[in-house]
Amino acid sequence: MRILIVDDHPMTVNGYVNVLSEEEVPGYNLEFSKALNCQEAYKIITNPATKPDVAYLDLSLPPYPEEKIFSGLDLGMLIRRLYPECVIIFLTMHSEASLIERLMEATNPQAILCKSDIDIEEFVKAFHIIFGGQTYYSNKIQKSLKDRTLNNFNLDNYDRQILMRMTEGIPASKIPNYVPLSLPVIERRIAHVKSLILKAGDEDNDEALAEAVKKLGIL
Repeated sequence: MRILIVDDHPMTVNGYVNVLSEEEVPGYNLEFSKALNCQEAYKIITNPATKPDVAYLDLSLPPYPEEKIFSGLDLGMLIRRLYPECVIIFLTMHSEASLIERLMEATNPQAILCKSDIDIEEFVKAFHIIFGGQTYYSNKIQKSLKDRTLNNFNLDNYDRQILMRMTEGIPASKIPNYVPLSLPVIERRIAHVKSLILKAGDEDNDEALAEAVKKLGIL
């Protein structure tokens, strides 16, 4: 398994290699390639002999203008175009929802890790979750996406409390025991949230709403 690590800080690159070298992936030997800028990464990616199976990409990198590669995102898009099955993991200091959504739309990465969010234990945990076939977003990335979703649906704190109780299986008639609103007000709020979240063809009931909320990951 060829693992490409791209970061403009040599100590960071070597640290990632040292940590991952200690891990075992049944059936694979791990081979590492390193790049400190977009030009070095481009040459590794476009060489069939060194094409990566896994790519850890920092976002802020010295560019390679000759090939119009200016960031880790551009490298990720190149990898996804050349090697659709490659596992892409972004590492960034930023967690703005607009940036995260752009990364997801452009490359469909298997993981996005906020550097200020992770330590060695978290880094290794993410590695094994990804190779278990799941995607992984570190805590700040998850929070940013949840907050963006809440804003997009214009949900306030009461809406969130109501939805939380619904996902716990509490029927609407019992929610006034947990949220300081009357049942008619709660029912109106539930109906409004259904109109925002449920799609055409979805069942129009509380269970369907609770399931949709879980899938969106907004709580």
